[in-house]
Amino acid sequence: MAVVAPRFAALWLCAAAVALAVLHATPASAQAGEGVRAVSIAEGDGPLRLDGLLSEPFWARAESTAGFLQREPLEGVPASDDTEVRVVYDGEALYVGIVAHDAHPEGVVARIRQRDRVLSGSGFGFSAAGDDVVAILLDSFRDRRNAVVLAVNPNGAKFDALVSDDGGEVNEDWRGVWEVAATRTPTGWSAEFLIPWRSLRYPADRVQTWGLNVMRFVQRTQEETLWRGWERDGGGFRRVSRAGPLTGLADLPRRPFNLEAKPFLLGRRTQERAPGADHLDATEDAEVGLDLKTELRPGLVLDLTVNTDFAQVEVDDQQVNLTRFDLFFPEKRDFFLENAGIFEFGQRGFFEPPPYLMFFSRRLGIGSGGEVPILGGARLTGRVGRQTVGLLSVATDAAGETDEEVFNVLRVKRDVGESAYVGLMATDRRGSGPANSVLGGDVQLYPHPTLEVSAFASRSFTEGAGGEGWVYRAALDWTRDLWGGLLQFLTVEGGARADMGFVTRTDIRRYQGSLRRSVRPGVLGIRKVDFRPNGQVQTTIGGRFQDWEFGPSLSFDLESGGSVSLGASWGATRVDEDFPVAGRVPVPAGRYRTDEVTLSASTTSARPWQLSGNARRADFFGGDLVSWGGTVSVTPVPAFSLSAGFTRNDVELPGGDFVSDILSLRTTWAFSTTLVTSALVQYNSLTDNVQANVRLNLIHRPGSDLFLVFTEERGVDGALWDVADRGLVAKLTWLVRL
Repeated sequence: MAVVAPRFAALWLCAAAVALAVLHATPASAQAGEGVRAVSIAEGDGPLRLDGLLSEPFWARAESTAGFLQREPLEGVPASDDTEVRVVYDGEALYVGIVAHDAHPEGVVARIRQRDRVLSGSGFGFSAAGDDVVAILLDSFRDRRNAVVLAVNPNGAKFDALVSDDGGEVNEDWRGVWEVAATRTPTGWSAEFLIPWRSLRYPADRVQTWGLNVMRFVQRTQEETLWRGWERDGGGFRRVSRAGPLTGLADLPRRPFNLEAKPFLLGRRTQERAPGADHLDATEDAEVGLDLKTELRPGLVLDLTVNTDFAQVEVDDQQVNLTRFDLFFPEKRDFFLENAGIFEFGQRGFFEPPPYLMFFSRRLGIGSGGEVPILGGARLTGRVGRQTVGLLSVATDAAGETDEEVFNVLRVKRDVGESAYVGLMATDRRGSGPANSVLGGDVQLYPHPTLEVSAFASRSFTEGAGGEGWVYRAALDWTRDLWGGLLQFLTVEGGARADMGFVTRTDIRRYQGSLRRSVRPGVLGIRKVDFRPNGQVQTTIGGRFQDWEFGPSLSFDLESGGSVSLGASWGATRVDEDFPVAGRVPVPAGRYRTDEVTLSASTTSARPWQLSGNARRADFFGGDLVSWGGTVSVTPVPAFSLSAGFTRNDVELPGGDFVSDILSLRTTWAFSTTLVTSALVQYNSLTDNVQANVRLNLIHRPGSDLFLVFTEERGVDGALWDVADRGLVAKLTWLVRL
């Protein structure tokens, strides 16, 4: 590390200067208004019994929300059943109590027990995964941009997520330390949330106003109701700026030495087969590591990690690469998930890999040969006045052909108005190959609640010849209930590099646009119909043709919760260099048609079973591609779920043919909400191997886990059932708060 450390000192001097500047910024003032008033628990009230029943006397003294309105199916209409929300607090925690009344309590749906399954933050809003659910959103700095989301179903299954950029980014892989209990009642169900102050970040003001919103979803009627932000135009639960005020918070506790320590112990046994060997070589090792977290000042958190290990992380889903570009796999490692939205810079794709991300955390600790040991890392993130700041530094050890490396990221966002920002970001990677740095700025504005204007520009700098170039984008995104549209322009120069990020292709200019017209017919069980014409043209920087595509799509959202989508497109692409598709069939350089038709459908998740399927037929590099697949999911009892999936790609090209099949079987057995066993088995016909991953997770106390993980891969030189490698890991973590 001594070799590479001096080489990035200049970056950190700049980072330190920016950090000192924002540390002395003036805090943003809280804005009050009509909302919910929290009530302090008196000493004589006694402690909270976390059982899901709001039976303690202090709940009766707390004010109850009123006026939940529907977002679906009837916008602005009062909820079919009342939802009561009360907030109380003491010196240890914030407590939120919710009573979800239901005229038909026998119809309450509750099948899920495992954590992080009751909601989904993907797409254009939070959606229920199959159960009734209530969710709360807390904007503790009242910055109208960033918030914590906590949710629960009637079984007490938890969900948590971080929302940033006024709903632009949702990190549903984040895990907070909090507790909740829920129970069925004769009039519906109810829940009690216990959120320790040490799990929340908030200002140092004596009297505070937070942002609060509450959402409820009734599965059997597909009814979504909200306390605030129920409007379809510019609203929605993920829009932090639409949250109402939570008042009455005063003299919140502050600890002078707010430190969290999370040590871990790990034991591992692995067996691997060397190339050409007829036996497995076994190795055993044990490791210790430590994660530290402390709040340097209100809202500014420092995380330190030493000898980081991610052995408990679930394996990636198998994919077949039918393009000439890299595949994109999402981040799943805990250290990189918290406050990940702060470091978001660039453009993500909807149905494709991201065209450009300045920072992609999987570049850290994961190399072409697999896992790269992380020696240690530091992350400073949070709010300082009207700024959101982020500093990240990670050092990795040498592995294979990769030398020791140091990765650094600096991010600053400045609030503009109610929900907009301007920002700066810098990344720097050094130690293996030419040093690469990228500097960029971005802006996000909402001139109207339904119109987002965004833009960014970045430039890369690389040691030696080449590796320097600009990337810039501008976009208008107009989203209303019955109308919508998107216009965007992206340029990635040929020399642009982002060694800490993800770049699908360089030397491109992309012009893209789409229009959406929606109707709500209210007949034949159809809730909403979307018609979208889409189009894009892509050229090189010099104007030479690369791609064009145009076509309409038609989708139907059903009253039951199911959906059907149809699409067609016409287009062409140019391949500049020969490449092997899926690594096996050659595709010569040339121009090819890309016409295609697609069909997908899914049944409602409100039933104990769900079916989904998709089919695609396309002109494919001078040949044909027929792709189809589907998933069957069954939850016969709340403790057990099973999902089986299948995908087939049948490719016929002038240079050869092949068929790829991917089969997957995923099971989950939830003995309780704190003890869950899951298994994932996948078969890939192209590589002719089987991968298995079995995980047991026991949350033995809030924030502390025991993991038992077994992995195995079979398939050696055409012999499917020969073991290529296997491993067994036991990992124990223990959270200590000082």
